[in-house]
Formats: sequence, structure tokens, C-alpha cells
Amino acid sequence: MTAPIVHAQLAWMAHPQELSEHLLSLSRDLFRLQMHTWDRMRGIPSEDPISPNADDARFSDPAWTERPTWDLIKEWYLAFTRHTQDMLYETPGLSNKERRRAAFWWRKWLNAVAPTNFFWTNPVALRRAIETNGDSLRRGFENWLADLQAGNVRMTSPDDFRVGENLATTPGAVIYRNRLLEVIHYAPTQKRVRAEPVVIITPWINKFYVLDLVPRKSMIRFLLDQGLDVFITSWKNPDASMSEVGFDDYLIEGIDEIVRQARAFTGAAKVHAAGYCIGGTALAMYMAWANRRYGEAEMPVADWTLFTTLVDFHKPGDIEVFIDESSIRYLTEQMARKGYLDGKEMAASFRLLRSNSLIWHYVVHGWLYGESPPPFDVLFWNMDTTRMPYRMHAWYLRELYLHNKLIQPGALQVAGEALDLAAVSQPLYAVAAEDDHIAPWLQTFKVVHHVGGPVRQVLSSSGHILGIVNPVVDPPKRHYWVEASTRDDTPEAWRQRAKRCEGSWWEDWMRWLKPRCGALVAARPVSTEAFPALADAPGQYVLEP
Repeated sequence: MTAPIVHAQLAWMAHPQELSEHLLSLSRDLFRLQMHTWDRMRGIPSEDPISPNADDARFSDPAWTERPTWDLIKEWYLAFTRHTQDMLYETPGLSNKERRRAAFWWRKWLNAVAPTNFFWTNPVALRRAIETNGDSLRRGFENWLADLQAGNVRMTSPDDFRVGENLATTPGAVIYRNRLLEVIHYAPTQKRVRAEPVVIITPWINKFYVLDLVPRKSMIRFLLDQGLDVFITSWKNPDASMSEVGFDDYLIEGIDEIVRQARAFTGAAKVHAAGYCIGGTALAMYMAWANRRYGEAEMPVADWTLFTTLVDFHKPGDIEVFIDESSIRYLTEQMARKGYLDGKEMAASFRLLRSNSLIWHYVVHGWLYGESPPPFDVLFWNMDTTRMPYRMHAWYLRELYLHNKLIQPGALQVAGEALDLAAVSQPLYAVAAEDDHIAPWLQTFKVVHHVGGPVRQVLSSSGHILGIVNPVVDPPKRHYWVEASTRDDTPEAWRQRAKRCEGSWWEDWMRWLKPRCGALVAARPVSTEAFPALADAPGQYVLEP
């Protein structure tokens, strides 16, 4: 945190001419702000010289504009925030990555000291305290105590949902279990289903039921209603005893195993695979591995789908502020001592990437306004964290994020095979999300530059979760762009020619996927004598803390 900011300060001291030019620009804006301040104090209408960004909801209350005192607090804060950020982004003599890292950490501090985060400088908090005769302060203190006890700023109450009761309720059965995963097969909702099954590889960074939240949001239910036979991974939440579990194990005992189980259960020669986030990255590695291990004729996956998945980690978004040699070495040493990375630590890092909306929003509404966190299934799932095995996660961070080896032909050796994405000739349906801060779409798009098969690209509105958990509703809530892409495409050129559609990309996916899944056959039972139900869905692993 400290090093990039210190480097930026030293760089400015070494470039006095550029520093004087920026200070001159700051003085001009401060003069405009002084005139605005003078006009507002005299009661003369004056347009704000600096407006909050369109997605900045901190100053949305009318008091921040209508009342001169609050307006001036807002304007002076925004003025210094903008200039500080601009200077850091334009620091001379630093690499672009170092500039972004310095700006990121300084922005976190500026977000923390925003006037909205403190009772005496927040007009809404003061107004509510007066209107409730101080009861909002009492409730806020209780919320603060509850967050302190939980060791986290809660985004929703842990009592609002129960997995298997009002979340992850789609009927199914665990038909296979090993030390790493449970394979869940879902009960059909149609009398006839497609002959070849769909296998979904979920991320083990979180639990699988993000794709099976409440029924109206459940991708699993949607696929079943479309007449598809669905299998999904539910990963074990590792502890210290699994510290030596590596990526090879996740590929062999996880992805290859669920593909094998789905083929054996259905009797189908091939499956249709989909992977989400790190599950998608692992699926991309499996596709390269399986093409080499089995050969094209015996390849068990006919086509594949990626949801918000990185294979090229050159610019992985804001998360790169955590990725350098010293940071990974420090994290690896921490994991080696415990045997795993605690899920709360990872969740805190991801929340820090969007601190205003994922941290300070809940501090303000919970502690200052005295509001109870609202029930929200996605946020409940987000707080239901998992751990990462030491060996697997250290390898993943170093080989992919730090050295970006997945796109280098033959650079990665996984489960006895050298990986080359160019060997993957199976058709790919790749979904990205426009506002994704974990897997930025400009980077996920680049999968087309590395795989050998045809690619249909989709760009959904919203972010990493809601861009994927995007059910079909009427009237439509979101939109998407869709078009085939080629190796020659840039993201910008593709988007210009892509078709913009209202609604959910799920419908376009079905038009692409269903004809590939074979003829209609009689629906299969959820379990059989050869594959008995070990537990009802959602299984046991997802319930383990």
C-alpha cells in the first residue's frame, strides 16, 4: 500500500516543471471554487463547478446541493479528490501499473475520509437523528455492535436465508462424491430432454448456488425448463488438511471427474461444458489438456461456454494492485502457515475494489442511519465465503496472474500435459459483463485471440454476478451485445458491429446451445441404481462452514 504512493511522491519531486503545471491547474480550479463559495454564501445561485460521477450515489440527497454549507463541503472534497487522482494517474517517470496502484490506494483513503462517512458531516444522518429523536443512533450503535461481533461489515443478515430451504432449492441429488467435489444431478422438469448433458464448472472461490438462488433467478431451473439435463460441481470447502491440494487435483479429480460421471450416467459420448470465473479458467485449461490427452476424436466435450472468464491475465483489472512479486510472496507465506487462504480475507480484498458501494455504503446506512441490512440473496451468497488450499492458490496467483503463462503455448504443465489453447478447436460461447471489475470484459474478450475454434461473444450489461445471474423477465431489465468474433477483432471493433439486444442473453445462449445437445429423449431419473443418491441437492459440501 505504501510503496506505490511513496514512489509517486518521489517522482513528482523529481519533476518540478510538471508539478508546477499541475499546481497551476489546481489554482485555477480553486479560484473557480472560491467564486462558487462566495456566491453560495451570499445566496446567489451558482452552478456546481464539480459534479459527482454519474455512479456516485453518496451525494444524491438534495441537501448536498440545495443547502450552501453542505454543497461547499461536497465541492471542496470533490475538488481535491479529483486533482489528487488525476495527478497520480499522470505521475511522470512511473510505469502505468505503478500509477494505477498509487491511484488505487490513495483513492481508498479518499473514499474512507469522505464527509458522507461521518455523522457530523452527513446531513442525512443528522436529519434522521432529529426526526427519530435519536432512535436512528441507537439502532446504528446496535448495528455496529453486530458487525463487530461478526468481524465484518454485514451487507445482509445471515438469518435472512437458509441454503436448501429458501436458496438452492432446485430438486436434485448428489450422485458422486470425492474429497474435492460433489456432483449434483438435477431432476428434469420436462418429460423429454436433450440426449447430451450440460456440465457446469462453478468457481471454488465461492459456493455453487449463485447459479441456483431463488427460483426466479436460478439459471439451473431455466436450463431444466429448456429441456436440458444438468450436472454441476459443488466443491469441498478446504481446511488445513488439504493444504497440498493443487491445480492438477482440481482438474483431474474435479473437472475430468464430473465430465466422466455425466457421460457414464447419461450414456452420452460427449457433454457440453460451461465454466464461471475461475471455474471457466480451469475449464479452458481442461479443454487444452483434454484435447492433448484424449485427442480430437475422443474429446469428451463437444463445445464450451465461459462466463466472465480470464485466460489472458495481462490486465486483470483493479485486482492487479494486489499482484506483484512481494505481495504474492507475503500472501504465500501467510497461507503456508495456515494451510489455506481464509475466505474472509479474499472477500475483503474484492470488497475493497469497490469500497464505496461494498463497504462505506453499508457503514453509512447501517451505523449512521440505523438501517438494518436488507435481505438480498446475492449478497448473502457473497458473504458465504470459502477457503483456498495453499498449494493451489499460490500456484494460481504466480503462474497465471503474475506470469500469465496460460496464453503461452507449452509454458504450463498441468496433470502431465503441456497446455496450448490453440489446440482447442471446439466451438466457444463466451460471455462477459460490461461493468465487471473482477474480470474486465476488455480482457475476457481476448480469449478469441488464443483458442483455435469458432467463438461467439456476448457482452451483458451489469457486473460480474448480475451480468450472469440475468434471468428472462418482462419487461426486460438489462441488455446485451452479441456477435461472432475472430482473431483479428479488437473489443472496440467487435462491439461496434455487434447486435444490441434487449433482455437476457440466456435466450441467445439457448438458441446456440440446444441444437448442439442432440435429439430429444425420455427424461432420465435424478438417480439410478448404478448412481444412487448420496444426498439430496444441494448436498453436504455446500453446507460446510
